[in-house]
Amino acid sequence: MDRIVVVGAGLAGLGAAEELRRQGFERQLVLLGDEPHDPYDRPPLSKQFLAGEWGEERLYLRKPERLAELALEHKRGVAAGLDLSRKVVHLAEGEELSYDGLVLATGSRARRLPAFEGLAGARVLRSLEDALLLRRALLEKGRLLVVGAGFIGMEVAATARGLGCRVSVVEPLEAPLLRALGPAAGAACAELHRRQGVELHLGVGVGSVTETAEGRLVVELADKSRLEADAAVVGVGAVPNVGWLEGSGLEVGPGGVACDARLVAAPSVVVAGDIARFPFGPSRAAVRLEHRTNAAEQGPHAARSLLGEQADFETVPYVWSDQYDQKIQLLGLPEPDDEMAVVEGELESGRFLALYGRGSRLVGAVGFSMPRALMAVRNLLLKGASFEEALGARP
Repeated sequence: MDRIVVVGAGLAGLGAAEELRRQGFERQLVLLGDEPHDPYDRPPLSKQFLAGEWGEERLYLRKPERLAELALEHKRGVAAGLDLSRKVVHLAEGEELSYDGLVLATGSRARRLPAFEGLAGARVLRSLEDALLLRRALLEKGRLLVVGAGFIGMEVAATARGLGCRVSVVEPLEAPLLRALGPAAGAACAELHRRQGVELHLGVGVGSVTETAEGRLVVELADKSRLEADAAVVGVGAVPNVGWLEGSGLEVGPGGVACDARLVAAPSVVVAGDIARFPFGPSRAAVRLEHRTNAAEQGPHAARSLLGEQADFETVPYVWSDQYDQKIQLLGLPEPDDEMAVVEGELESGRFLALYGRGSRLVGAVGFSMPRALMAVRNLLLKGASFEEALGARP
């Protein structure tokens, strides 16, 4: 291969580019990104950067001199189409990028709610620019409305409280992080925020939103109650950036880009990060993971697959969330209906380790400020331990 193009300049794309160089690829390497920045880390946007504890320079994944060592062409542009037969990426600006090998790592974008579209006080949090706008709003220490009690929403709520804002959270499900943690651990997260003064509106959605002449948001909930806020953050999930690949011949949809266990989507085309839909676990069901750890692992693996390595991608999904003085960590892919057993600590104390079982299988673990105990479970998940075996392995 004379020329490899990496589409997406985030963690997965950068990791792929670095691995290509480590594996000895010395020819032309193009890294295409649609933001006017060097590759940067996104998790701190809702925490340290949003709180003003970090400056912009701490977000960047590599220092300029490290990027220069890669001898890559970092190109700014928006991918708008892919021609597999001609091996060409079309850019929105009209240019064509030819390739011999292609890495797709275009990540995801924040899902939006129509009720908040066009309102000056409403924000999403996905990019550096989003975080800068939100940080200015939070520094005014007014009332913030958070719509959605997933990881982003609850991290923003915690950061805003730390800055002295009054915070209300609206979530149509019965507990924060319900889909990720299940009802019991989700309830523990709710108590953590209530203790910090967050006003939670659970089991109810947003009905309508209006903006006053002074710029305040007036929100009517589905139960007809009303909230007012100086600013709102909509954190209701993310959508994979795959629209530009429709009609390309790849298997593309709301669930991402289909690929095999090596992360190969088509001859000379590999996928990594938020957009990859790959076979996972004993069932080999197709999954898509939006975790930072997944992007960090898949970028290098996709690069090796592009160069001919035959190994399947295997992982133990892992995500963490810093909220106040708590570190919430999750291993595996538990579901809300899974059996959950607390094996260390107590839910009521806010410090505990719990295991998740589905049938006879161990499928996950969650820890609230139990990092060492949680990571000890990783080996049990790797070897496919049963739920009973995992429970017996705990003290």
